[in-house]
Formats: sequence, structure tokens, C-alpha cells
Amino acid sequence: MVETLEKDFLRFLEVEKSASPRTTRNYGEALRAFRESRGEAFPGWRNCGVDHFRDYLFALMKQDLKRSTIRLRFSAMRSFYKFLVHRRGLESSPVALVELPKSARTLPVVLNLSQMEELLALPLKLPLQKQTAAWIPVRDAAILELFYSCGLRISELTGLDVGDVDFTTETLRVTGKGSKERMVPIGGPALSSLQRYRQSAVVTSGPLFLSKRRTRITQQAIDLLLKKYLKHSSIPFVISPHKLRHTFATHLLDAGADLRSVQELLGHSSLSTTQIYTHVTRERLRQAYDQAHPRA
Repeated sequence: MVETLEKDFLRFLEVEKSASPRTTRNYGEALRAFRESRGEAFPGWRNCGVDHFRDYLFALMKQDLKRSTIRLRFSAMRSFYKFLVHRRGLESSPVALVELPKSARTLPVVLNLSQMEELLALPLKLPLQKQTAAWIPVRDAAILELFYSCGLRISELTGLDVGDVDFTTETLRVTGKGSKERMVPIGGPALSSLQRYRQSAVVTSGPLFLSKRRTRITQQAIDLLLKKYLKHSSIPFVISPHKLRHTFATHLLDAGADLRSVQELLGHSSLSTTQIYTHVTRERLRQAYDQAHPRA
């Protein structure tokens, strides 16, 4: 019965909520971790009370786990119990009564404009390695340009097809979380870079970005190419596709874009998620003031 409820919930996430495989996997692991923590004393999901989850929270906090990890586990269990209440007739959720530690909010690390420009130039600047097809660095340049031009999640970029790019209207159709579509404008340099890539790699249909084997590029491959270019740059910290997304949003706000527009471009369902970038821009203004003002 225990496993049946969990399987039903994970199927609900996957089919009805269009959750990503990663989310489904993480939620399943969170449920299993709680169940296994109780051992033979586990009373069944329907019989768990608020004290079971308070004890579990205390045990996790003693392990010095990150607050984000703890909150993720309880988010999974809260969603699970909502499912049991609405779909399986449970009277109420015991997890809803557990007060969680507030998340430690850290400011995103972003590249400044000169660092971003340095990174964008690297694919076509470095010597072509032996046995590397000439279109590969052109592809890498287009990938980096599109990340910075559109603020995409890595899953959104790898999922792009040729037909998602409209060169006439200069827009990109993006499928985000929960299979929600949004239209994002593409800047001129990114459009030009995409055109050069498509001509060089002879990409006419199907996946937009191809691997060396001419199959859809993977997220792991993009992580590796970023690490490769980082080694040849002066950037003093590790970069990731998500840091490029942070950089996109921060640079827009620095230049005067309004928060609602940035929210739409990023595909955030809640404005509060986007508001973290306002703290980044304030901090950057503070640093500039401290460095430049004679009486700071």
C-alpha cells in the first residue's frame, strides 16, 4: 500500500503536472528517505502525525544539512500529502503544521559585462583542435549567445528545435517548466550567430543544437563545453548555464528593465522568484558607489 501511494503520486506528478524527470526523482527520493528513517516503526503514510515530521526535521537539522535540502524534502512531502487529501480522501496533511527553517537567501553570482563578452568571444577565438569539425566552435558560440540573449534554462536550450526560432519576427518559442510555452525576443548578435551555426552545420530540421554525433545535444555536453572555455578565460569563479541566466536577468535590470518584463522573459510563475535580482543590482550599485565616491 505504501509503495502504491508513492507510485500513484509520482505518476500524478509526471502525467498531470508535467513535472521534469529530475523533480519526480527528487520527490520520490525524499519520500523514501523519510519512510526509511522510521524503519520498522513507520506507521504508514495515512497514520503519520505532525510529531513524526517534527522529529524528522530535528534529525535532519542535527545532520547539518543545507536549509535548501531540508526544505526540498519537506516540499516533496507537502505535495504528497496534498495529493492524498485531494485524491485519496485523507482528512488533513500533518506536514502542513510543521514550521520549517527559513531558507538562507544567497545572492546569485553573475558575470560583469567584460567577463560576459570575453566568454562569448572564446569559441571562435581559440585554435581549432584536431579531429574537431569546423562547425563545433560555431555551435558553441551560438549556444553561449542564446543563453545570454534569452536567459534560458539549460533544459529549455537543449529542448529547442529548428522550428522554434523565427528569424522573421526575431523571437524564440521556449518550452519551460510544466510544459508552459513563452515567446522570447532574440538579440541581433544571437540571431547572426544562430544563422552562421545552421549554415555551417547544415541544420535544417529537428533538434536545433547537435552533438558531435549529430544527435540532440545533452545538458552534460553543455556543462563540459562551459568548463572548457572557463579554463581559457580570466573569469575567477566556476560558471554554469544558470549563472548565464542570472547574468541575463541582472544586466537587464541594471539597464533599467522593469521587474515584470524580466519575470516574463525568464518564465517565472511568481514575481517573488525574480525579485532576488533586484538585490543583486542594489549590491552592485553599492559597490560602485563605495569604489567611486570620495566620501563613501
